[in-house]
Amino acid sequence: MFYYAIKKRGMNQITNNILMIRPVAFKYNDQTAKNNYYQKNTLNLSLFDTQNKALYEFDNLVDKLKSIGVNVIVIEDTLLPQTPDSIFPNNWISFHQNGTICMYPMFAENRRLERRTDIVDQLINQHNFIIDNTIDYTKYELNNRYLEGTGSMVLDRENKLCYAAVSVRTDKRLVMKFCKDFDYTPILFTANQNFKNKRLPIYHTNVMMCIADSFAIICLDSIDDKRERLKLESLLNETNKHVINISEEQKSKFAGNMLQVKGLDSHIVMSESAYRSLNKDQIDVINSYCSITYSDLKTIENCGGGSARCMMAEIFLNSKVC
Repeated sequence: MFYYAIKKRGMNQITNNILMIRPVAFKYNDQTAKNNYYQKNTLNLSLFDTQNKALYEFDNLVDKLKSIGVNVIVIEDTLLPQTPDSIFPNNWISFHQNGTICMYPMFAENRRLERRTDIVDQLINQHNFIIDNTIDYTKYELNNRYLEGTGSMVLDRENKLCYAAVSVRTDKRLVMKFCKDFDYTPILFTANQNFKNKRLPIYHTNVMMCIADSFAIICLDSIDDKRERLKLESLLNETNKHVINISEEQKSKFAGNMLQVKGLDSHIVMSESAYRSLNKDQIDVINSYCSITYSDLKTIENCGGGSARCMMAEIFLNSKVC
């Protein structure tokens, strides 16, 4: 069910500041593969080669982001504890314009080890960001309730709307709590994908949906309930988002897993597989609103089941004047 009312505006939809975690032991994570059906592990790589190829892909994306004027804050992962998915920081933390950070409950036990207070300290002490408040939902892990940050929730920050496809990793009640705490309107729905001849929930909303400042990329076919699909499309139109509908095949290439960032101008960032899956009309529409930056992330996508958007945690915090 949808409860929609336009709330206060004035929030930024995109930011120049991005946090990324440089991997040291990236690999296929058996714990997340239980419900992340995008993980394939079909490249037949050794652990050594998997890490090296993922590191190359990571560094290449960082270089491209910096070349277009994005302020990328890169923090090295640590060998211990073992965190094979640390390359996806947007799932355990988010940074908000009101000076609040939020910590999230994670489905996989080894992903909970990614939460590092030293990263928060570095952002304050070395990068001069101002953090006034912390909201911590991690206690809900004890009750097997999860909400994995901006993987679970795709935020329309300007209109204060929170889009969330309910799944094991996106608890409905926690979405409602987030929306109450951060003054968002929840837009809850169900999104599915084909897996072994079954329609099963998509693990994260951000693999089937992206909200930019003037457009939205979404796989409407993944929403099996026709009423939900029509209402969602209507809401996107009502909030003046040009709807770019992608197919389920394009979604499987991570065409929904994009993020718009602010560099020297506005760019939308995606993987090469996502870009290659788009047709000319879709590319032309996107280019009419902003530039496109893409990078090869084949190893990260294949083993990690996430793509470009998952690798970038947006920082909307204000900075100290030095």
